Amino acid sequence: MNIKPFLVEEWMNEYEVGAKYNIAETCVDSVSLDQLFALTGEDKEAFLDELCARRLTYGDIFGRPDFKAGICKLYRDVTPEQVVPTHGAAGANHHLFYSLVEPGDRVISVLPTYQQLYSIPASLGAEVKLLPLKQENGWLPDLEELSRLAEGGVKLICLNNPNNPTGALMPEELLRGIVDIARRYDAYILCDEVYRHLTQEEGYCPSIVDLYEKGVSVSSMSKVFSLAGVRLGWITSKDPKVLEECLIHRDYDLISCGMLDEAVAALALKHAGKLLERNRGIVRENLAILDAWVQGEPRVSYAKPQAGTTALVSYDLDIPSYDFCKGMYRATGAFVTPGDCFEQPRAMRIGYACDQETLRKGLEAVSAYLRSLEEK
Repeated sequence: MNIKPFLVEEWMNEYEVGAKYNIAETCVDSVSLDQLFALTGEDKEAFLDELCARRLTYGDIFGRPDFKAGICKLYRDVTPEQVVPTHGAAGANHHLFYSLVEPGDRVISVLPTYQQLYSIPASLGAEVKLLPLKQENGWLPDLEELSRLAEGGVKLICLNNPNNPTGALMPEELLRGIVDIARRYDAYILCDEVYRHLTQEEGYCPSIVDLYEKGVSVSSMSKVFSLAGVRLGWITSKDPKVLEECLIHRDYDLISCGMLDEAVAALALKHAGKLLERNRGIVRENLAILDAWVQGEPRVSYAKPQAGTTALVSYDLDIPSYDFCKGMYRATGAFVTPGDCFEQPRAMRIGYACDQETLRKGLEAVSAYLRSLEEK
């Protein structure tokens, strides 16, 4: 299989460890196990005693029941049998493509988005069509353009809601318009929803599986629940064919997820409301900090995010984004992600869900670097 290098992951792998101010991170400020027990009020000693007494066999092959029950509560009417646990959302996306996409299938993906959504199907021999998102349209899909790309048939439409890197959030009316196009061609819709629930406004954020019988939701414990270290994600769908194919392929490349990971995730999801309250507070307070900085920094601009943990910030300098971000990293220690990782030049992705001190100092460092460039 020939696949393009994964640009954003290569960037993170090379530079993240040495960053002084990491404002490229996309998870909401991660928690330790001690913090998780303090937040949930669970008995740590009893939990660990039970965990340490378990023999380290394979975990539940189809997923730990209380873990899957916790996932179901994140949707309107999903049952445990409609959930397939995976190794992170990255594993879920790869597994879904591996299970459904064949050479010659037409796949449409939005751009910018997480590169998996177009590079993996292309590597499998699919005919990939890109649906460009534009800042002047709030980084939302254009239904007329999607309809044009789908003419003649489409197997799978790939969405990312809320969007990474822009933070755009598709409203339910727009999602229903996309569903209407998918139904026209009996197409699947894969929606990467790893930032779902991290909204700036109150109210339920609909999933694609709430709206479409052939919708597939992918999510994880990493971004929304601050538990990237457990490496757990899931595929959720009400379509029997999707579930059948995913379980067939799962026997070849996964078998089960880790029992220790699922135990921690089940405990967290038992108290999902407490984690969501914490993390929504972080993203809402921190976006206000980022927005004030953007408004006061004359050389940058953006479409203000509506959800998620990231923003795509443009700058008005004639410097390629890799050169800009590397130069800033070396000069100040501020770490952001080049826009070209998402095929968006003259831009940078900022992750604003870290601790506030890191965010404030990181943004100050970006401003200082911009000033230094003006002086040259």
